[in-house]
Amino acid sequence: MALPAGAQVAGRIEAMPNYVLTINQRDSREVGDMVGDLLRSLRPVSTVVPFQRSFGDEAIGIVPDARSAVDASMRALRQRRWNVGIGVGSVGPADPERGGSLPDTQVIHDVGGPGLVYARRAVEEAAKAGVRVPVAVDGPDAVVAEESQAVLRLIGQLVLTRTDAEWAVLDLLVPGVRGQQKPVAAELGITVQAVSKAVQRSFWNEEHACRPAAERLLSLVDAVELPR
Repeated sequence: MALPAGAQVAGRIEAMPNYVLTINQRDSREVGDMVGDLLRSLRPVSTVVPFQRSFGDEAIGIVPDARSAVDASMRALRQRRWNVGIGVGSVGPADPERGGSLPDTQVIHDVGGPGLVYARRAVEEAAKAGVRVPVAVDGPDAVVAEESQAVLRLIGQLVLTRTDAEWAVLDLLVPGVRGQQKPVAAELGITVQAVSKAVQRSFWNEEHACRPAAERLLSLVDAVELPR
């Protein structure tokens, strides 16, 4: 496989990978098909190919960078009913005879390539019994994929355990912006102390401090060792 364009960093090539997310429902038999709700929750995420139903109770989308991949995965995990697979790798036309890079399409069925294969393997891993935080990562560098997956599961655990009351506060906050607690308290009709406690209990600041680490590791899953 040809090396993607990128910059050399510490003996590696920083590739410009594609990030494919395959997301399928864990509890459709109990609550019915919720793909529509999932797609609405993912609308704020930047995409190359928008999230859309692939078949059944499953959605697939392609995002442009690791930050968007982390954002999309946490939005899905928040709902507590989705298995999330992140595949890091190249994508192209579904018809191999066409060749070239990602086709000019908004339809996921027109896309193929290793990135989608990795995402399929990852979502199958996330769906396995005993996986407490159902997010998984797969790509060319299996070791780095496991490392990024481990960080994502730690962050995901924080997201999964939040209450509706905590989310009511957190949804009004912007990471890294100071002086937000007073206006949020006023909008919700609660005290500033209650806002502060919700932020502390939810480990919101810690989550957003850890996200760059997950993003960094994801960006290295498709990096290629330079020949010695």
